[in-house]
Amino acid sequence: MAIKSDTSETRIPADIVKTLRAGIGRVSEEVIEEIQARIPEYSRPSDEIYIKVVRLAVEQAVVGFLDHIENPEAPWDPEPFRVIGRGEAAEGRNMEPLQTAMRLGARVGWRRLTELAEPLGLSPQCLYDLGEAIFVYLDQLADAAAEGFDEARARAAGEIERRRARLLDLLLSRPPASPEAIADLAKAAGWRLPKTVACVALGDQHGAYRAPPLPPDVLTGLDRAVPCLLVPDPNGPGQAQLLDTALRGHRAAIGPAVSLTAAATSLRWAGETLELSRRGVLPRGLLRCADHMATLVVFKDEELVGTLAEARLAPLAHLRPGQQDRLAETLLAWLRHGRGAGEVAARLHVHPQTVRYRLRQLEELYGDQLTDPDIRFELEIVLRARQAMLTSGRA
Repeated sequence: MAIKSDTSETRIPADIVKTLRAGIGRVSEEVIEEIQARIPEYSRPSDEIYIKVVRLAVEQAVVGFLDHIENPEAPWDPEPFRVIGRGEAAEGRNMEPLQTAMRLGARVGWRRLTELAEPLGLSPQCLYDLGEAIFVYLDQLADAAAEGFDEARARAAGEIERRRARLLDLLLSRPPASPEAIADLAKAAGWRLPKTVACVALGDQHGAYRAPPLPPDVLTGLDRAVPCLLVPDPNGPGQAQLLDTALRGHRAAIGPAVSLTAAATSLRWAGETLELSRRGVLPRGLLRCADHMATLVVFKDEELVGTLAEARLAPLAHLRPGQQDRLAETLLAWLRHGRGAGEVAARLHVHPQTVRYRLRQLEELYGDQLTDPDIRFELEIVLRARQAMLTSGRA
């Protein structure tokens, strides 16, 4: 890689370059002193290893510049300055301190050149060309350092993402991974271990889901068979509102809060909630498992519920479909909201006398069964299931 300038290059006589090379040590010391005095990030007087690294970087920059002005067409290796950029990323800094240091170094170099211009017999044009070359060279150094910095940051970010993906796989594995294995990988991924977690099953499939704006401690698994999120401490302050805002407009189900080793259970319940939403049993949009536990339990074994429904709804079987629907609706409202005809009528938006008539029919059909608490409980289960299936259009 050659260093290019917008101006025509003037080759500096060898004896002048030789004189400048003899002053590399002095110029390097001046640059280092200036940098450490004015940039706190590089002021480590007691760290001998770090001072050696800084001195090496400064000397490389000065030598590289002299090589360039001696032979402008020679290729230039930017790798040492990419390494410096990677080092800045490893130190956790941004590029501002390094860029400031480079500008200070260029300023010191230019000052030394102007001091030597007369003793070396440099013409004004030659001095101008040298000044231009310094700032072109500075841009080259900055570009190389920025490349190394960006490369290191991208690599670090990618590695963190890979570790977090492995952590999510570990948390959702069955049987659960050991707490020690989880803690080790969480530490490597920079993820604080929470007391509880909740999984969110996302309804968008086949890569169509776009990640919502979520805090960095939320683990994402958008490429899994069921795209999901793992939210730490879901019942913490502001977490519910945060999820509502981030997931607004998406089909998603938030699983119950569980211990860290039970994350797979939270995801399973969230997935089942999402499936019931897809079938129309539950509404679309953002759902919380905690709001629909009864429905989830009822639909956990539909075959068993169907068998129970066949037995408990047998007294209605000989009626016309419309009669069955009206009496089933009234019986469920009666079971859920009390035995007063007025309250049931208000729930159903019908006249109390209509409710009384239907309740007499139900008493005739069921007899003493309606006084048995166990039968009433089973009736509520099957009637809730029937109502949900009617809502979904599958009854």
